[in-house]
Amino acid sequence: MDASPDALLIRRTLAEIAPVSEKATSYFYALLFVRHPELRALFPPAMDVQRDRLFRALLTAAEHIDNPPVLTAYLQHLGCGHRKYGTRSEHYPAVGECLLGALSQYATGTWDAETERAWVRAYTSISQIMIDAAAQDELHAPAWWYAEIVGHDLRTADVAVLTLRPDQPYPFLAGQYTSLETPWWPRVWRHYSFASAPRSDGLLSLHVKAVPAGWVSGALVHRARPGDIIRLGPPAGSMTVDHTTDSGLLCLGGGTGIAPIKALVEDVAEHGDRRTVEVFYGARTDHDLYDIDTMLRLQQAHPWLSVRAVTDQRARLRLPDAVRAYGPWNEYDAYLSGPPGMIRRGVTTLRASGIPLERIRHDTVDEPVGAGD
Repeated sequence: MDASPDALLIRRTLAEIAPVSEKATSYFYALLFVRHPELRALFPPAMDVQRDRLFRALLTAAEHIDNPPVLTAYLQHLGCGHRKYGTRSEHYPAVGECLLGALSQYATGTWDAETERAWVRAYTSISQIMIDAAAQDELHAPAWWYAEIVGHDLRTADVAVLTLRPDQPYPFLAGQYTSLETPWWPRVWRHYSFASAPRSDGLLSLHVKAVPAGWVSGALVHRARPGDIIRLGPPAGSMTVDHTTDSGLLCLGGGTGIAPIKALVEDVAEHGDRRTVEVFYGARTDHDLYDIDTMLRLQQAHPWLSVRAVTDQRARLRLPDAVRAYGPWNEYDAYLSGPPGMIRRGVTTLRASGIPLERIRHDTVDEPVGAGD
């Protein structure tokens, strides 16, 4: 399909902005906070990690302006997710004004009246979809959930398994993730996958690894204790099991990426499926296989489940490479969870082994889930 005139103008702007995106982002926030200082309270005190997310999201949305199904799904998720920050419909015009200001400042070679009109039309459409989605979501879900930490199990020096009790029912699917804010770092949200399928007692489980300079992950592993209260955003993610098919599942979990893989195994078991599930659990060393006992107990309980541990130290292979030794996998649905580099290598490896891209599921590699900060 040919691109629309607006899409062509928008992509031309994006191409010019790309080499100076950091400067454009800084300028955008400077404009926003100077012209609309009341909005500063919606953002974390330290902006070094999150400062570019809003700007990047707007650019991503504009890039897909000619693909309504993808654009709408992306923006609806974004609009609902922004409720937890306190974003309201009246904030959107200010953001749009400063976005145009930053683009006109740094896209001087392509910016003209026609381009500006194209961006105004695009942003108007983008913001309306997000506003409508947030309003609809508000009818049946809170902006966030409070959750009490009721269990804190330190598995290694830097990995903890947390058990949470939300203040009201928290609906999610196995394989999804949540965003989380701690009392120690207000307005700083991080993503973590659920480590179990939905439970009858309503409790939630997360695996957290403290990473260097990781504010949230460090606090959750080393500072959090039972009784502490945290906040959860809405569930997200599409790494869920399709129970209308009987295809085998090939699951690659690296480090704390084993958390959603465990949830998927429990989900298959609860549905009474007898489909083959092959789990490859990767870590740097045997010591880092902090949840291997749980996975082996699941294997013992379910004859359709196979669990293989792969450590860099012992196999001298990265996890995706080790998967090549088994298979073939072309009849399987693949699920990957772990560090961004592992996911990228895994997708390449699995596509080369014959699994089509549409049957490979993973969380976005731009915002690693379950890997800390």
